[in-house]
Amino acid sequence: MWWASINISKVSRELIVRSSSDAVDFALMKDGKLIELHKEDDNNDFSVGDIFFAKVRKPVTGLNAAFVNVGYEKDAFLHYHDLGPQLSTMLKFIKQVSTGKLRDFSLKNFPAEKDIDKHGVITTVIKANQSLMVQVVKEPISTKGPRISSELSLAGRYLVMMPFSDRVSVSQKIASRQEKDRLKRLVKSIKPKGFGVIIRTVAEGKKVAELDKDLENLVTKWSTMCKKLYRAPTPSKILVEVNRASSILRDVFNDSFTGIHIDNEKLFTQIKDYVLEIAPEKESIVKLYSSSVPIFEKFGIERQIKTSFGRTATMSKGAYLIIEHTEALHVIDVNSGNRSSKAKNQEDSALEVNLLAASEIARQLRLRDMGGIIVVDFIDMAKAPHRRKLFDHLSKEMKEDRAKHKILPPSKFGLIQITRQRVRPEMNIKTTEVNPNGSGQEVEAPIVLIDKINVALEKLLKGPKSDNGIVLNIHPFIAAYITKGISSIRSKWFMEHKKWVKVQPRDAYTYLEFRFKDKDGKIIY
Repeated sequence: MWWASINISKVSRELIVRSSSDAVDFALMKDGKLIELHKEDDNNDFSVGDIFFAKVRKPVTGLNAAFVNVGYEKDAFLHYHDLGPQLSTMLKFIKQVSTGKLRDFSLKNFPAEKDIDKHGVITTVIKANQSLMVQVVKEPISTKGPRISSELSLAGRYLVMMPFSDRVSVSQKIASRQEKDRLKRLVKSIKPKGFGVIIRTVAEGKKVAELDKDLENLVTKWSTMCKKLYRAPTPSKILVEVNRASSILRDVFNDSFTGIHIDNEKLFTQIKDYVLEIAPEKESIVKLYSSSVPIFEKFGIERQIKTSFGRTATMSKGAYLIIEHTEALHVIDVNSGNRSSKAKNQEDSALEVNLLAASEIARQLRLRDMGGIIVVDFIDMAKAPHRRKLFDHLSKEMKEDRAKHKILPPSKFGLIQITRQRVRPEMNIKTTEVNPNGSGQEVEAPIVLIDKINVALEKLLKGPKSDNGIVLNIHPFIAAYITKGISSIRSKWFMEHKKWVKVQPRDAYTYLEFRFKDKDGKIIY
């Protein structure tokens, strides 16, 4: 069977970074296919991992939670279960550090207080106007403020360090019991007193020197953060999570990376320095992109964005997904379309489409960063072994997903339910365009546009800049319309103006968008 074949070719990953005036876009590629897309806005002051020195606005007994002022327009939400058992120790530490009484941040000599009751009430442990350190665990989404925790964690390349704890645990994704025991022994031998450690999956096989260096960096980060507490106003940000590029590389970088391409010199330097720190042997794969062709266009990302986002996501040979969003959940419907199949019967054909759909769904969840409850309506299959094969395949495809998730086996109705951690707003890219002539009317967009282009061309050819060559950047459909045939519109321009216009398709442009540039790439209209 085709689905039993094993792909032994080496997986190739690339990170493409595009910079603009107000945001940076990160595209993670796997074998040339877009699997993750992230945006880092300059004005995003509440990213997951940021730590604030904040003030409790008011505890609410009914919710067993408190609303905390972190400087966002809506108060952040802090539930009792997110306080952390060592809350009393942390509050005592904050009081002494913020007043200047304590200047040793190592915690080795700091006495620990008794853990708070696991099933307690929030009004017994924190009060209004009390100051505490909190960390963003979920960014503001829709009408809600950030979700925060006072159980702090500082993430490194191989380890996650947790102040006011002594627990050492290992990622469940490390399968070998011997390796888990080895890592645990190593970390216990180098761990400073007063700090807990979670050993990350990427630590598998690493030596003690690498783990020790990572731990030293985290302790330094903790000390730098604590220095900011002295007489700090509330609210104030005391630790900024690393930029999104470094965060992605920290979490997913491995030997399969073959290229990191950046179109901004400052970002290029930052990322190169970070790669030098975590994997010096891979420094050569970090490259500054300087071509006149936009970077997302060069790597085929714009085209993939337009076909991957929106209500319909296409798959091979005519199969497709319908993705609907509601406030409560996401619904995905699998359709075979007009797909031609080599399968002998309907049951095998349904399995074939469902396995394809499972791979695409795993990609779509990462790409769009869909969170919450996702219900998938696969094509009905009567055979239990086929349903098991589908469930196992989906679970395997979801293994690379860094977001916490849980997949339930198919129900009697053929539905598979997935819950996926939501920590950021969903990536939503508009793929439809407004009718330029008003709703309800069908118009030929090229005709409307050609008139505008003709007027612009007339102005350019009369001006001094026309001697430096003319390049027209435009949507691929319109580019084809302009250049098609011997008696094309471009040929008519040449006959009329005695000037050849180079036409460059641009996937990122809308149907009615165009730019005239000179041969050096400078916009002239």
